[in-house]
Amino acid sequence: MNCKKALEKFSNDLKQAETWLHQQAQKEGWNKASKLQGRKTAEGLVGLLQEGNTAVMVEVNCETDFVARNVKFQQLVQQVALGALRQCQRDDQSLSSFMKGFMGSEELLQMKTEESLLKDQVAVAIGKLGENMALKRAAWVMAPSDIFIGSYVHGALPVALPSLANMSFGKYGALVICQADRNFKGNLSELGRRMGQHVVGMSPLSLGSIEDESSGDMETRMLSQPYLLEPSVTVGQYIQPRGIHVLDFVRFECGEETEAAEAS
Repeated sequence: MNCKKALEKFSNDLKQAETWLHQQAQKEGWNKASKLQGRKTAEGLVGLLQEGNTAVMVEVNCETDFVARNVKFQQLVQQVALGALRQCQRDDQSLSSFMKGFMGSEELLQMKTEESLLKDQVAVAIGKLGENMALKRAAWVMAPSDIFIGSYVHGALPVALPSLANMSFGKYGALVICQADRNFKGNLSELGRRMGQHVVGMSPLSLGSIEDESSGDMETRMLSQPYLLEPSVTVGQYIQPRGIHVLDFVRFECGEETEAAEAS
């Protein structure tokens, strides 16, 4: 009915009719968003996008897991990830080491993708799906060619559309920054994935040092923790003979409380 109304309004001019429909959807979305403002958004998705040696991880929240599994919500998460990726790629510079940063809700809302401002895309999604939503945070990592960014998403959802194939969606995600010795001959991608699994499963709070002594199951320094897939050794003991160095990591858990400093 809206399409018919738009065509009649603009004498079958398809371009004008389409523009008007987008404007109406945005207007209706903002009206819906104002009504739903304040409703708890504890569900949602962590989205991970990697392009070359740049990776971003974002968290977008909604009210129910049912909406989180909707393709339209996943497309919104993709747009947030693309916006964050393009933002950090704008500073085109020669890197001698890796760089890591975080973006908070307000910064994300003001970003613009090829379509429109992210805050307007959120409003349209709210109007279509009928739930309150929030862009919570993003993390990004850029690295030179000799540093590898491992990644892992837990509880990964199947790709619903070919256009979403560049994304990984789940409830937990990790980026692990690794560097290999010259004599390393293993599968760096797989080892990076395993390190990501450990970060998701064991929730380390800091990296620590390979020389640190482990304090057992309560250990919060990653390199001193019992390795998730081989608990008889620490992470440090697992990676050292393989010629791998873990330099840093980022872990997201959908719905978790976050430090204010992380989002700045």
